[in-house]
Amino acid sequence: MDLLVNLICRKAQCRSGDIRQELLRSENVKTGDEEFMSKQVLVVGLGQFGLSLVRSLEDTGVEVLAVDLRGELVAMAAEFATEAIRADTTDESALLRLAPGSRDVCVCAIGTESREASIITTALMSQMGASRILARATDQLHERILRMVGAHEIINPEIEYGRRLATSIAYEGVLGEYSLNEGVSITELKIPPAFVGKNLLELALPRRFGITVVAVQREGKTLASVNPNEPLTADDLLIVVGQSGRAAKLMDQVGH
Repeated sequence: MDLLVNLICRKAQCRSGDIRQELLRSENVKTGDEEFMSKQVLVVGLGQFGLSLVRSLEDTGVEVLAVDLRGELVAMAAEFATEAIRADTTDESALLRLAPGSRDVCVCAIGTESREASIITTALMSQMGASRILARATDQLHERILRMVGAHEIINPEIEYGRRLATSIAYEGVLGEYSLNEGVSITELKIPPAFVGKNLLELALPRRFGITVVAVQREGKTLASVNPNEPLTADDLLIVVGQSGRAAKLMDQVGH
């Protein structure tokens, strides 16, 4: 489950969408792309979600400037963030000093405590030339307004977590599922008993179920280059990509 959680958090700094590169990075494998390793992210709003995001980004080597108006939360973020600052981001001059226009990604993670601050902060980030803005919405109306004022992507962690939890409850063996875009999901699966001892060529998952294995977790390591002739073991975890619902359908048919 840790791999999937980290993948979700790292969506904030991944522009390429290269799943294989991201999986390599999750195990600290050097890809030779130093620029990829030095993203600069501004995170405004240090509630539970914001703090978790900052910590996860820092764990991957991303430089994070963490910002909140509440001093106690800034102090907490300072323990692991590259830099943590107390500031009112609804104040134009205060936000300008944080240079959102020069950051690779800006995240407005302000939650239910202040919709007004969330909307104003997002609008100012857009006006200041932020190239990619992710904003947290609390409902559909909030989402529409955030998009109108300049948010490029919308985050709703409560809804996303609810969907993933529902999938894991409904389909035994599905550890987590995350929607990428246009109906495509990345899913983490336990190996069904029927797959143990068989290799990927024998299983023919793309033809039979419309999913592709992009990595295997084995003995605490992520194998991003999978040998299709190597038999799977009962302790393996599969990371697969396919149309949303395909992996769940597989587990429903062969997972018992």
